Amino acid sequence: MRSTSEADAGDTDAVLADLEAAAADLAAAEDAVEAVGEDDARRVGDAVDEARQLLAKYADSATGTGDFQAYLEFQERVADLVEGLDDDLPRREAFEDYESAVDGRRLSESDFEDAREALEPAAALGDRLETRRDALADYREARRAVRKRRDAVEDRLGELRRLADLADADLDAPVERLRDPVERYDEAVAAAFDAFEREAPAREVLELVATASERAFVDFEAPPGELLDYVRSAEVGTEPVPRLLEYAGYSRSKLSHYVDSTDELKRVVATRQTYLERLSAAPLTVGWPPPAAATLRRRARAYESVVRGFADEDVVARCREVRELTHRDDYDDIRRAAVARDELTDEQRRALQEGRVERERERLADERERLAAALEDHPGR
Repeated sequence: MRSTSEADAGDTDAVLADLEAAAADLAAAEDAVEAVGEDDARRVGDAVDEARQLLAKYADSATGTGDFQAYLEFQERVADLVEGLDDDLPRREAFEDYESAVDGRRLSESDFEDAREALEPAAALGDRLETRRDALADYREARRAVRKRRDAVEDRLGELRRLADLADADLDAPVERLRDPVERYDEAVAAAFDAFEREAPAREVLELVATASERAFVDFEAPPGELLDYVRSAEVGTEPVPRLLEYAGYSRSKLSHYVDSTDELKRVVATRQTYLERLSAAPLTVGWPPPAAATLRRRARAYESVVRGFADEDVVARCREVRELTHRDDYDDIRRAAVARDELTDEQRRALQEGRVERERERLADERERLAAALEDHPGR
């Protein structure tokens, strides 16, 4: 039995701790923005961006013995920037220091570096919005991790509930009372469908499959519309499916001896070979172990109406026999035993007997509650 390990249990602790930390970081980032005001933080951030862009643009042309015109233009744009700032702008003095750092007759790289450093107090304030954005992204990612862990716990609890449902199965129950009729029917319907497909005209086979595909509880894939139209109208549609597949493998010169339009057969049939090759009675078989009584009863009723279209009365009778099994008083008990014998490994049986399954269920139920509570305490944003 695959057991949720201690590492898995640690996953819950880890994602919950990450969410708590992310929530705390987001709250701190929101408080930092609120302390200065979102509008002021944005105004400062925009001004810092503009100031840095000027430094980047003129770092080469306005320094040393470079372009004097560029130097003048730089000085003018810096002055316009700082003079245009509101008097009440937070950290305005940082921009004044920035202007002072590059207010010289001749500028060097170190002056530009001093200007960048002068902007740092304002940049730290403007960066609060970005810090908040990053914190919100981290918070959302932390919530996703908690949801993912919760879903994994739910899935595992479902597996454990299924195991627990099989715990009281009587492994000595006479499963052959169900298995023998089911196997007799499955073998008979498979043989009958093989013969039908091998001998009947392709148009009859595909018509039956098309009709059956529309019935609930019958999982036939409907024939491609172009293929169905082709076998309905073309003379070659009177040939059985294996012959159509054989024709599809012929060269065009050889095929021209058998059909009027080689191109049409190649286009319609050859491109649907996989569909035709996969046709079988599988959608009409029960399989082992069988489904729940109500499901099998409905399926067998649907199967019978389809089987009548290609099989003899003996196969139909075997289908009815399968349906009648679902009315047995002991059907559920025998089926549970069949499922247990088919699905439970020796390790899973030991885990059930030793109570490990129940202990894991209890622990995971507690984890699920903790995860759900964390998601409720920290809502989506």
